[in-house]
Amino acid sequence: MTATVRSGQFAALSNGTRLHYASAGEPGQPLVLFVHGFPECWFEWEAQLQEFGSTHFAVAPDLRGFNLSDMPPNLADYKARHIVDDLRLLIAQLGYEQCILVAHDWGGAIAWNLAIAMPQLLHQLIIVNSPHPYLFMQALATDPHQKASSDYMNWLRAEGSEAALEKNDFLLLDGFFNGMGQPPAAWFTDAVRERYHACWRRGLRGGVNYYRASPLHPPTEAHPGPLKLTMNPADFRITVPTRVIWGETDFALPKTLLDGLDQFCDDLRIERVADASHWIIHEQPALVNRLLRGFIDEKANGA
Repeated sequence: MTATVRSGQFAALSNGTRLHYASAGEPGQPLVLFVHGFPECWFEWEAQLQEFGSTHFAVAPDLRGFNLSDMPPNLADYKARHIVDDLRLLIAQLGYEQCILVAHDWGGAIAWNLAIAMPQLLHQLIIVNSPHPYLFMQALATDPHQKASSDYMNWLRAEGSEAALEKNDFLLLDGFFNGMGQPPAAWFTDAVRERYHACWRRGLRGGVNYYRASPLHPPTEAHPGPLKLTMNPADFRITVPTRVIWGETDFALPKTLLDGLDQFCDDLRIERVADASHWIIHEQPALVNRLLRGFIDEKANGA
């Protein structure tokens, strides 16, 4: 049975941020929080809300800087710790002490950080095509292939990138879904395109600021990024049960980023999907739902 999705809901957090969110299911059921990436918003997860609202309280927020949520003006407002805090406060505001956290892309980056800093908030962590921060830092610093694959990040970090993304009716942003070495996306229909354009018209600077505020980007002479970081791998351990779905034709985040992940996670299982890209959630929603259901039911049954 497909659950009804309700959008247009807002949470006024105690840190002063107002987040928009959509949900399906009823409060009191176990909470599953779905967190989007760039250049997306809550409806990346619409098929998952419809699926999991039948058994859970399924919630998908717009992260700060995106769509209908607040867009703080200062670059420092987009450091990961502030966005982690948004999620912490949102979980509490929804009336929960713990959730299952499902996250993709930039949402995944935030989710990894939350799992490291506040594991007590998570019943389970499920990541879709988003690298563990320590492994990503290493790859950006030492792997020429990863540096080349991530060059777009430095372009996005440059001043004025949001204006370039807006030109010609968001032609470059459409290319995130249809370009980057991928064939045309069958799921990116005219109706879906217009839905994304409506989101992007509300503002792109907040989303782009995620890249500008992060030290994880390919190093340059002006901005050494990961080369200036000294990180202890022991500080990046994940103690909560962790499941990963990875579309293996991802151009920007190749499957090599999974190498060594088992050294950071106490309880890890990876599902690799050979014929899926970074946008697996859109390309194969039924498969994603089936994998998520298997992960969640496995944990609920104590496996």
